[in-house]
Amino acid sequence: MKNIILVFLFTLFGNAIFCQQVIQLYNGKAPGSENWNWDERQIKVDIGTILFDVSKPSLTAYRPSNPNGVAVIVAPGGAFHALAYDLEGTEVAKRLNAKGITAFVLKYRLVHDDPAHPENSIGNLMATQNFKKLDSLNAPVIPLALQDGITAVKYVRQHASEYKIDPIKIGFMGFSAGGTLTMSVVYSATDDSRPNFVAPIYAYENAIIGSTVPSVKTPIFIAAASDDDLGFATHSVHIYLKWLAAKQPAELHMYEKGKHGFGTKKQDLPVDSWMDRFFEWLQKQEIAKKS
Repeated sequence: MKNIILVFLFTLFGNAIFCQQVIQLYNGKAPGSENWNWDERQIKVDIGTILFDVSKPSLTAYRPSNPNGVAVIVAPGGAFHALAYDLEGTEVAKRLNAKGITAFVLKYRLVHDDPAHPENSIGNLMATQNFKKLDSLNAPVIPLALQDGITAVKYVRQHASEYKIDPIKIGFMGFSAGGTLTMSVVYSATDDSRPNFVAPIYAYENAIIGSTVPSVKTPIFIAAASDDDLGFATHSVHIYLKWLAAKQPAELHMYEKGKHGFGTKKQDLPVDSWMDRFFEWLQKQEIAKKS
């Protein structure tokens, strides 16, 4: 009996490691930031783990017990200064796994949180809503984050068979700044690095790199809240209209209430079920089969 328990615990422990495999996106230092010498930091807050100073981009793979062939790369938000890693990352990945979808949570490069310049901290910039300064600070780093996103898609597609993924069913979902990254990837990618579908959630439009809608079929799912307290609701509408004008499959869910950053929060509002609508959309697009 003791041996059986030990085997069970070993299997359980082994599966836990296997299901959360960390993949470094580059061998050695990431191109373009070789002189970055700060360490990644994290803090715990009411919405979970927040990451700062990401300089070593990576993917963390979350593998479902019964993969359905669909994969989604998940890019948390945080104004390119931080990552809401649980609220918009790991918790999203777990919900995707529950539907048989293989998830990859992306850590992309961020602006350095320099203690010598507290005026440039994300807390101060968001409190003052100084988006002009925020855009200026982010401008040199967003192309690096874009490179990380494109590299992530290439990795997942190149290793699709290892993860039991269909290489033409790879999506990219991002929140806020992660939504900016999502759109930058789909606008800027080549055939080998372009996601097959995208889901920008309350994206920030003004910092998106690129503007050309793919000519190949690339369905888009968009979700945001009308009462977005950063004023980003119209950004999602603009993205939707652009996709619609290009005659691409487009679906927009604009909730009356939910504020910015609803992610996987429970607010007892209709917005809480936005991921259910996403799963239904995947089925209607015939990306995922009904479970």
